[in-house]
Amino acid sequence: MHEHSEPVDIDFIAPRHLAGGGDPAWITVPLHRACGWSHGHDPLMPRVILSSPDQRALLRLEPDPDGQWWTLQHAPTEDRPAWYASFSARTPVEIIASFTDALTDPTTDPAKPHDPLAPLLGAGWSPAYNLHRLTSPDGTVRVDVHGTTGTWWIGAGLDAARPLVWQARFGEHTPEHLIAAFTAALTDPHPVARTGTVLSLPTLDPDLVTHTRQEVPAQQVASALEDRVRQLAARHATPAAPPVIPPTPVRRSRPHPLTPLSPHRST
Repeated sequence: MHEHSEPVDIDFIAPRHLAGGGDPAWITVPLHRACGWSHGHDPLMPRVILSSPDQRALLRLEPDPDGQWWTLQHAPTEDRPAWYASFSARTPVEIIASFTDALTDPTTDPAKPHDPLAPLLGAGWSPAYNLHRLTSPDGTVRVDVHGTTGTWWIGAGLDAARPLVWQARFGEHTPEHLIAAFTAALTDPHPVARTGTVLSLPTLDPDLVTHTRQEVPAQQVASALEDRVRQLAARHATPAAPPVIPPTPVRRSRPHPLTPLSPHRST
């Protein structure tokens, strides 16, 4: 039997914000291969640094026990000051990927109005303490928006007595359509796939987390990232120009040499 036909045990976890970090390649590989972000290589440093083709955005993935593992910094543009976004180690990669996917989407119109709170309110999140704070229905995620600066803080935690599971921060001037993509992914009810032991999950409390184990063909698991790369690369593909069809020449009829130009009348 071919090795790729062997099944692999996959755990499907919901809600996704309590599924753990996942594989960072879900973000870094498509940025490099599908979106043209370049990377430096230093085998002596446990970090990844990717820069956008226009050199305006820099994504750093660096294990930092005291800070955010993921940091994206964007230089100022003609219509927007510099901004940043950061995510801690156990922020699910699927949710971070929604942010980077929106950033690299060539079809997105940043000028179009976006409301990052809309996905949260639509999913039943409720205000807590004030209008600038929302809490998830299960009480494990809190969103704080600074009323003056417009900075965002999002934290997932099991209770006040334990450290946060993860946190995300969006600095002032972060484009709203990117934050809206993040909040939409945060409220997505579909489970996410994880390999390995479920003991690495932040909690196994069945009142908070559900996980379903399924056997999935190894080839399907291996091809998931490749499929994602192809889908994102297709956004940047230039549509093929329609074939140029030469105009049909106008054929003008010429009189036959034996045909008189004017009718002959017999006398």
